Amino acid sequence: MALRLDQLLDTMRRDSVDYCEFIRIPSMSAGIYRLPAGAVDDQSPHTEDELYYIVSGRAAMTVGDNEHEVRTGSIVLVEANVPHRFHSITEELVILVMFAPAEYSNRQ
Repeated sequence: MALRLDQLLDTMRRDSVDYCEFIRIPSMSAGIYRLPAGAVDDQSPHTEDELYYIVSGRAAMTVGDNEHEVRTGSIVLVEANVPHRFHSITEELVILVMFAPAEYSNRQ
């Protein structure tokens, strides 16, 4: 499988969606998450470990009790069930999100 980020983003913008899962196998899933400047990230903790790679943009991120500045090139690990969210988004965020195992696999 080979995909192009620009094509995924074009489709997401055309369809007005902020998240696009493009890989799902039992051991992992991956998607692109897009948050415009000023957006509110209202996600809830996930039941799987999660890795974020900031493809582009700038914001702050709360992970548990910790605050992080994130920008192009940042990598953030969020362990399962830890509250987290992006905020103070000053430049549109484009984020590669990877879950292990696949997102919602551990949900009861």
